[in-house]
Amino acid sequence: MDLKEDFLSFIWQFRQYKTQDLRTTTGDELQVLTVGQPNKHAGPDFFNAKVVVAGTTWIGNVEIHVRSSEWIGHGHEQDLAYNNVILHVVLENDLPVQRADGSIMPTLELKSIFHQHILENYNGLVEVRRPFPCHAQLQAVDPVVFQSTCLRMLIERLESKSSEVREKLDQYKGDWEATFNFFMARSFGFKVNALPFEVLASSFDMQLYAKYRDAPLQTEALIFGQAGFLAQDFNDAYPAQLRREYIFLQQKHGLKPMEVSIWKFLRMRPTGFPTVRLAQFAALMNASEHLFSRMLHSSDLKDLKLILCKLPIHSYWKAHYHFEKQAPAFVPQLGSASIESIIINAMCLITFSYGRIMDLESYMEKAVSILEQLPAEQNHVLRQYKSAGLKIETAFTSQALLQLNKRYCANMQCLRCGIGVHLLKRT
Repeated sequence: MDLKEDFLSFIWQFRQYKTQDLRTTTGDELQVLTVGQPNKHAGPDFFNAKVVVAGTTWIGNVEIHVRSSEWIGHGHEQDLAYNNVILHVVLENDLPVQRADGSIMPTLELKSIFHQHILENYNGLVEVRRPFPCHAQLQAVDPVVFQSTCLRMLIERLESKSSEVREKLDQYKGDWEATFNFFMARSFGFKVNALPFEVLASSFDMQLYAKYRDAPLQTEALIFGQAGFLAQDFNDAYPAQLRREYIFLQQKHGLKPMEVSIWKFLRMRPTGFPTVRLAQFAALMNASEHLFSRMLHSSDLKDLKLILCKLPIHSYWKAHYHFEKQAPAFVPQLGSASIESIIINAMCLITFSYGRIMDLESYMEKAVSILEQLPAEQNHVLRQYKSAGLKIETAFTSQALLQLNKRYCANMQCLRCGIGVHLLKRT
């Protein structure tokens, strides 16, 4: 029977074994009062368990192994940190072991007492080739279990991303406005040009946005110049003027432009070209004084959308996708899907992070509420879950499923997933 420690930990944690008349490998009567708390770091596998062995109550740690001899193989018999282990839980007791102080280690062997249907359910999940382990069984999951798992996944995703926000906030010395502008810039790159937008946002002092807010041409020159698009001479009046302004700003502020080659144009619709996105972002910076405060204190989703609608984009971009390349007339405003993506990936993230960092739960709840109102994103990962029969209607669910896929499904971590645990335990 080829089982792994994480499966045995699951059996122990959720008591998926015959609990009546338990005995250690030496025949002592055993009662498990509490299984303890899983330890994700170095040391014993479970902390603060409580068991009764031969009438004596013990409080301490539990170590899990496939075979008891692994206790010696891992050097625990010489490690003082394992002297407080009160129970050794193993699949097979192939060798009696002891602690570093010489005392015999009480051992529980699971081989003949764990519920076999759990193993059958587990193999049914991990030994099949599907887009994700529970693809064929997902529709059978209790809606309450599915919804609670989604909530946990969403909060886990937002908390993970908020750690990055905290790092950036520290970098900007507590300046929330600058931090928000950075994440807004990244969101304007969407997936393809997110990294170039990050590089751009980090290439100059964010305070320059405020300094030139009343001079739109200089803001546009700053952004396009730093992005590397103003390195050559132009015939068109608008880019030529931008170039002159940027040369002045470059000398004044000691600016160093990016390599223009970092920007990606291939296999993109012209309306999504980085030049158009840069024009939209520059317009946002020109139009929105105290952008962070306005976003934070917006009353609802409609207010957030208004921040990104009808941006004062220079008229040049109504007939150009690139400098000096005439194009058919179009409206260079952000589309509804783009606006929703920016709200999800920047505005909701910053709102949640602000609440978490400042210990203001209302902002965290507001971010979750906005995600419940937004339609779900569309991508290949979510299409896999739709093919399993799921209805993915809101960004709340789509963001949760993206986290579930990234951290659990793609890594076959069914034993740590609420849905996986539910499917494994059913008879």
